[in-house]
Amino acid sequence: MRVAVCADVGSTYTKAAVVDLDSGRLVAAGSAPTTVGSDVLRGLDAAVAAATAGLAVGDAPWYVCSSAGGGLRLAVVGYEPLVTAQAGRRVGLSAGANVVHVAAGRLGAAGLAALRAARPDVVLLVGGTDGGDAEVLTHNATRLARARWRVPVVLAGNVQVRDGLGALLVGAGVPVTVADNVLPRIGVLAPASARAAIREVFLRHVIGGKRLSRGSRFARLVRAATPDAVLTGVEVLADSVGGDLVVVDVGGATTDVYSVLTPDERADGPGREVAGTLWRARTVEGDLGMRWSAPGVVRAAVEERLVGGGEEAGLAAAAQVRAADPGFLPAGDVEREVDARFAGLAATVAVRRHARGGATGERGGRDLRDVRLLVGSGGVLRHVAPVVSAAVLGAVLGDHAGGWPVPRDARPVVDTDYVLAAGGLLAGDHPVAAVALLRRHLGTD
Repeated sequence: MRVAVCADVGSTYTKAAVVDLDSGRLVAAGSAPTTVGSDVLRGLDAAVAAATAGLAVGDAPWYVCSSAGGGLRLAVVGYEPLVTAQAGRRVGLSAGANVVHVAAGRLGAAGLAALRAARPDVVLLVGGTDGGDAEVLTHNATRLARARWRVPVVLAGNVQVRDGLGALLVGAGVPVTVADNVLPRIGVLAPASARAAIREVFLRHVIGGKRLSRGSRFARLVRAATPDAVLTGVEVLADSVGGDLVVVDVGGATTDVYSVLTPDERADGPGREVAGTLWRARTVEGDLGMRWSAPGVVRAAVEERLVGGGEEAGLAAAAQVRAADPGFLPAGDVEREVDARFAGLAATVAVRRHARGGATGERGGRDLRDVRLLVGSGGVLRHVAPVVSAAVLGAVLGDHAGGWPVPRDARPVVDTDYVLAAGGLLAGDHPVAAVALLRRHLGTD
């Protein structure tokens, strides 16, 4: 049996899985607490040991993704807030980044100070369509060069000046990676090259720079940021299923929503998005989470009129307990019911924002009516009774008052075996195994 070891080093737990490369079968799985406080390799090795106990895996290859240490923090600097800066933000999210800052226009002293204060791991520098405005991109690249900027930069703007500005930044000692323009022309969003460049910078600079491990082994093992790997898994699943799908991943700090939609030729008409439509997209709701961000769930639910009356006070008190102790584990049926309520609210609000377009800047949002599969992910859904996870996803599918058209005929399923990340990690080297794994364990076969 040919196997591979897939592992996700998360902010709290490290999950490992052994996958049969011939059949796509999940052979075994295990987990261990992530050891950010010492060396993440200790937690990674413990998780892999738990997954491989009693198995003869020999020198099986390891495929690892990571969001430990805060994951990938990205800042976007663009030409205009509703066009290239917004396009850059969408591309950054699709690359698995936590977009911590978005700036548009000519960087001045205040803008540069705000950029530094955001503490990005990478800056995505964009601006101008190909053959369009070059002045703002030139100004911003020159400003970073003169400011002795040392945070890695991905330069993905106007092709007419891109290479020259790349040389300018290199000459000033700025770590720079040149990519294709994210917005080559109005209404055309081209994320692939910049997404690959951000992944390369993450692997080359960010993993080692976070000092998560003392040696170089961890940096050699990691192949992607976890959200990037998950989106790849979502894309592989969507391609194999042949239809629109949505994944909602409820975590301790954020709730991420991924969607893959079928391109609509009507998007090229007069009403098209000037910043382009990203048919394979991810949004991150940083105020919605089960632990660190639990108070944000209550605030958002009240604003969305999902919670009112006496329930608000009770949830607010429970949220404070969870936020104060990210390792909180519910004891008893009552606490488990509260956790399920938080999960349902976080998922519902996150999908509302994703579909309505407020988080993506798209005028018409994202049309999820043709979604065939709604996948729930996150520990809160994996470790509860099926009836509870079904209720959480049912709240999303039944959200007729949410201001967005709900899917007409979607089947809910939970990623109970946590295979989306593993499928994404395997997709490049073992695409057949990746497809088989995802279809087998997400119930599409």
